[in-house]
Amino acid sequence: MKKTISSLVIAAAMTFGFVNLATAQEENPADTIENVADNAGEEEAMEDVADAAQEGDTETAKPEVVKEELDFIQTLKQKFIEGDPFWMTLPLICLIIGLAMSIERIVYLNLSTINTKKFLDEVETALKNGGVEAAKDVCRNTRGPIASIFYQGLDRADEGIEMVEKSVVSYGGVQMGLLEKGLSWLSLFIALAPMLGFLGTVIGMIFAFDKIVSDGQVSPTTVAGGIKVSLLTTVFGLIAAIVLQVFYNYIVSKVDGLVNEMEDASISLVDMLLKHKVTKA
Repeated sequence: MKKTISSLVIAAAMTFGFVNLATAQEENPADTIENVADNAGEEEAMEDVADAAQEGDTETAKPEVVKEELDFIQTLKQKFIEGDPFWMTLPLICLIIGLAMSIERIVYLNLSTINTKKFLDEVETALKNGGVEAAKDVCRNTRGPIASIFYQGLDRADEGIEMVEKSVVSYGGVQMGLLEKGLSWLSLFIALAPMLGFLGTVIGMIFAFDKIVSDGQVSPTTVAGGIKVSLLTTVFGLIAAIVLQVFYNYIVSKVDGLVNEMEDASISLVDMLLKHKVTKA
């Protein structure tokens, strides 16, 4: 619970920090260092043109306009501001929270992954040399769902092989639920991000048509500008959904692989107990 709350707090801080920065740049564009530098550069260029014109140098008199290309981050901020920060923030929140949950799941699943073959060899060696208690010690010192399932099965080895199988199946379902924890929320954000983008697009189109009605004429500038701004929310929503979908598929494949290893290892545990005659059939 503490990990979830901390992840949400970090996601909220990142979201509101990004929005405040974008809004500040929108409200005060002339106060930034880049704009000051651009203005100074333009004044120097105009002075050079005037001096060259007085001297009669026609080649130098032509002003050279140098356009700085915006990098990816600056372009992203610009489009974020153009698409209305309020409606652009909603898909951004879904993306940040979804990424936080995805990273948490990936770390958890990677920590749950072990060398199954090596673990089985260690458990079998412990059963052969020290019995059930030695095998349980190996399980205690090993992380992951497979070791937990083995411990539950070994703990009921004296009750018969049927009880071991029931224990392994029951506790396997518990471990599977822990592995899939949070995936339903992640799938919700995947579906919610593009829907919020579409909602912003529809509302933006409504405002564009309201402006056309108030002006009393269809202006290409008004229509094109309104459509561009409204479609930006859909683009950002789709980008968020695509990114989260990639993480979701990776997590699901990781969970499926762990579940298959758990099932194979459970069969191996029953075979070990019967082989070393630790429990009765």
